[in-house]
Parts: sequence; C-alpha cells; structure tokens
Amino acid sequence: MPLSTSRRLALLTSASLALLAGCGSSSDSAGDKSAPTRVTVVASTNVYGDIARRIGGDRVDVTSVISDPDQDPHSYEADPQNQLALSKAKVVVENGGGYDDFVDRMLKSGHNDSAEVINAVEVSGKAAPEGGELNEHVWYDFPTVAEVAGRISTALAEADPADAAAFEKNAAAFKAGLAPLEAKEAQIKKAHGGEGIAITEPVPLYMTEASGLVNRTPAQFSEAIEEGDDVSPRILQESLALFSGAKVKALVCNEQTSGPQTEKAEAAAKAAGIPVVPVTETLPKGKDYLGWMTANLAALAGALAK
Repeated sequence: MPLSTSRRLALLTSASLALLAGCGSSSDSAGDKSAPTRVTVVASTNVYGDIARRIGGDRVDVTSVISDPDQDPHSYEADPQNQLALSKAKVVVENGGGYDDFVDRMLKSGHNDSAEVINAVEVSGKAAPEGGELNEHVWYDFPTVAEVAGRISTALAEADPADAAAFEKNAAAFKAGLAPLEAKEAQIKKAHGGEGIAITEPVPLYMTEASGLVNRTPAQFSEAIEEGDDVSPRILQESLALFSGAKVKALVCNEQTSGPQTEKAEAAAKAAGIPVVPVTETLPKGKDYLGWMTANLAALAGALAK
C-alpha cells in the first residue's frame, strides 16, 4: 500500500531528528572526552564550599548542601538530591561535632566509603570543656580554618595529582588572607581586652575570645537558644540585666535563629544603648569567607568603639 504524502513527511522528519540526535550525542561524547575531569566536592555548608572553591579553582565541582542564609543549619533536613551528591563525591568537607551529622549518615547509606572526608572539628583538636559543651562553630577560629584549608589542598591533590601544585598555591594564598583577620583580632584585644560582651548563641565565641573579649552571658541562656529550648524566667532576667547594668559593651547575635527570648535581648540592648552586632552561620549572599569575616570583625570593632 503506497504511503501518503503526510506519512512520508513524518518518516523523513523522524529520520532527520534521529540523525541530528545521533550527531549531537557523538559531539557531546567527544566534548566530554576532551574536557578536563573536575574533582567532585561536597561541603555541608557554603562556608566550607567557598574555601574548597578558592583552593580548587576551576578544577573542582563544589556542591554546598546548606547555602540559604535564612536557613537554620541546626534544623536542616537533607534530601535525596543531597544523598545523590554525596554518593558521587571524591572529597567531603563537614563541620563535625554534631553540627551536620546528616553527612556521615548519607555517606554510609549511599555506600560511598572511598570519599576523603575532612571533619573540621577533628582537624581543630577541640573538645568540650569539663562539665560543658563543645562549641562546634570552628569556622570562626582562624587557625582551624587554616588547617582545614591545608587538608582540602592535600585531598584535592590526591584526587588530581596533576594539579597538586595549583592547589597548594591556592591554599597558600587563602591562608595568607587569614593573617589580616588574626591581626584585626589582636588589634581589638589590645584596645578592648577584658571587656564584656553578651551573645545569643556560642556561634562567634572563638572570634570574640581571640579578640580578648569576655562572654558574660549565662551559659544556660545561650545553650537554650542554640537547642531551641525555652529560657527560664530567672536566666532570662539575669541575661537582660547585663544591658541595664552596663556590664557589656555589645550584644553579638545570631541572625539565623530568632525567637521571643532573643528578641527581648536585642530590644533590651538597644534600649540601653548597647550596640547589636549580627553574625551568621553561613555565608551571606555575595560574600566569600575572607570578606565575610573581615566584615564581622569590622562590625565588632566598630561596636566596641562606641
């Protein structure tokens, strides 16, 4: 039975599309072969993702699981997309210390036991003080960040030996960028060492302690806020009295977590003329790690000078 004109056109069109698709597939494969293979890196937050990107340059493909500045990392729930990324990662950078346990769980369930895992808390060597809790926010500790950068460089070099020199050079440049931050801490310590501050959470304590400042906030207050628990009326009143009694020079608050108690603390500080210094746990939009920390220290120094 002869084919109709419309039927012949349909077959010709299908054949043409198949030919084009075949050509496209061949071209893509050739392109894949000629393109350099990037090292796949997964970081639990964009803080470590930015550091990995600075060191790896265009030789890495970095995925940051938590990157939303409005997201509270403590309450983050990982999803199947995160699982897939972690299952394919060659290098994984996690904070550790109970901060991002989902990373280890997903690596195990994804059967990825070949990835090089860099745990920042383990790298830091920090532990909980006797009778206290570990402050896991080690990215506010610049010596730890320098060590983590070195570990990232080594891990990338093992995954891509041909570019080891570039990774080492980039890591050295990043570490050099930490020196002005430590110098700023020393400057603040010289001018304001021993002065008191209040906090809503332990997030900035490594930075404030290196700057010679004394946290006068009752531990029960900041620990309750961090865990999402209610603060007892007595502890709340003790905390608010820091401002009316002029016992602190600044309130350093975590912008990514807020509630009635933190709002009361901020209101009390402002009413008493005490500067409020906001900090975050993840990179704000448009910032890299070094620029972010530079801004944090400038804000702290400016508040203390008032």
